[in-house]
Amino acid sequence: MVLVNDIAAMSDAQVAHEYGIVLHDFQNRHWQTELIFETRYLEVETSLGLVSNNFSAQRRKLIGAYFCHEYTYAAAALMNPSIVPHPDQSGMEGGSVRFIMSLRAVGEGHISSIAFREGIANVDGSFDLWPETAFATSVQRADTGTSADHDGTVLVERHPESSLSNTVIFPITDQQANGLEDLRLVQFDHGDGDFEWLGTYTAYSGKSIRSELLRTRDFSTFALEPIRGRAGRNKGMALFPQKIDGQYMMIGRQDGKNLYLLRSDSLDSWDDDGTLLMGPKYPWEFIQIGNCGSPILTDAGWLVITHGVGAMRKYALGAALLDRDDPSRVVARTPQPILTAENADRAGYVPNVVYTCGAMKLGRETLLIPYGISDIAVGFATTRVTDLLSLMV
Repeated sequence: MVLVNDIAAMSDAQVAHEYGIVLHDFQNRHWQTELIFETRYLEVETSLGLVSNNFSAQRRKLIGAYFCHEYTYAAAALMNPSIVPHPDQSGMEGGSVRFIMSLRAVGEGHISSIAFREGIANVDGSFDLWPETAFATSVQRADTGTSADHDGTVLVERHPESSLSNTVIFPITDQQANGLEDLRLVQFDHGDGDFEWLGTYTAYSGKSIRSELLRTRDFSTFALEPIRGRAGRNKGMALFPQKIDGQYMMIGRQDGKNLYLLRSDSLDSWDDDGTLLMGPKYPWEFIQIGNCGSPILTDAGWLVITHGVGAMRKYALGAALLDRDDPSRVVARTPQPILTAENADRAGYVPNVVYTCGAMKLGRETLLIPYGISDIAVGFATTRVTDLLSLMV
């Protein structure tokens, strides 16, 4: 309130002068800058019980500006992408696929948020990313007439005038306060042509972690809900893209070292302790293994991209094949890494790391795998499914 009183005590001439400086410094750096100031003022007015008619429109926006600041959401790190087909495939020909890629972005204070990029990929693995502007807009709580408690589902929506590539999902709840980490997106088939885009991620409060679920059908409105049950207390959960034997299935690392197969009758509750699927077997994964996104259905079975952590905590990617009808049975796995950090890619915010949260199949044979490079950039790899399977024993 002291800050508001200081601004209220300024003369109209002082307000005009100071607001002119603010616009000179920031109007061209942001989108709808003055609307943002006005919106922020209204939040302050509600919080402090101000009387709006006491202030001119310019003074209101100046107050709002004092309660704003710039935040570069990817200033520290950009990493751990996942990729799925876009809900809108209109106009795509020759096997090309419009896609959405999610990214974990880390800014000041090591706060993680979810960012997006859109693009088009072709069956040969070539791709183009859509343009991205210099600014981004955070999602806002959807006006549903109700408010969720900290353990309930929160509905958020992106600004109708903002593209998805310029949208960020920033922490909303107390449990998410220090970040939304490592979204693993999947296009989930409920059957009969009913698709929903789901994503598991880690909500980090600064003291505790919890797995949560993102749900959307259009990437305009999102539901963020906790995953309840014992399994939800762990990280790195990835959904299968469809039910198997009438149940939802996930792969997760329940003990910090091994991979487990989890089953549930509902998407938001996972009490299953899981069946041990695989543990570290080769030197490059002796410390731990984990999944790198949702299993991908191929003619040979369920393909799982994995990661292993070895000496000097070097992260590398591998792969495993699960039985199509019984995913608890490991058919084969790669004895050597399929992708590892080399040369300049070893240097970064977290060195010696390659990591992905999901790949996408193009046609029957091509895989497009976006991956984080030492947490400072994203690269793309392509391979044929048959070539990948030939590396397995």
